[in-house]
Amino acid sequence: MTFEGTEGSGKSTQVRLLSQRLRDLGYDVVATREPGGTSLGEAVREIVLGSNIEVSAEAEAYLMTAARAEHVRQVIRPALARGAIVLCDRFVDSTLAYQGAGRGLPTDELRRIQMLAVGANWPEVTVLLDLHPDVGLARRRSGGDSNRIDDEELEFHQRVADWFREEAARNPTRWVVIDGQPNTIMVHEAVLNCVMSRLCPGERPRL
Repeated sequence: MTFEGTEGSGKSTQVRLLSQRLRDLGYDVVATREPGGTSLGEAVREIVLGSNIEVSAEAEAYLMTAARAEHVRQVIRPALARGAIVLCDRFVDSTLAYQGAGRGLPTDELRRIQMLAVGANWPEVTVLLDLHPDVGLARRRSGGDSNRIDDEELEFHQRVADWFREEAARNPTRWVVIDGQPNTIMVHEAVLNCVMSRLCPGERPRL
């Protein structure tokens, strides 16, 4: 299961809360993030989000995808093989939204690159925490937690948000849209209700 949304939509918080609740219910859960989850992924995270190194849109897409390939092989695939539920804060769709819609790279080409990185490990369920970019960016800045992506112009973040909404509308079987505006507990309860409706006895989402 993957979590997507614009900056400040609450993905990390909701992954943390959901992972703890599912563990309390007896599930084997692996909570992870992108970019990140591996040594390579964390290094890419620092380059793309935390450094002053100038990175082109094309290089950014390849860096994110390289980190994802390692993440799938080192973390996600082994967890799925043992039957764990994987909760991932961002995945393939973030590359299509940010480097595609946001940066202007062709999403069809980006999607093909992702196939090499993830193989058969595409999400079965994706939760979109839908929040207006203005609100999310204000949350980030008020918390003193910002990165280079946050500093992009509002139009960039709006393109990303629009892509997420449009993709969710195109594929309602996989995507679940949850309003990210209410308080953390209300959003968590909505996420939990969604997840438990998908967790049929003896059958768990692969990712």
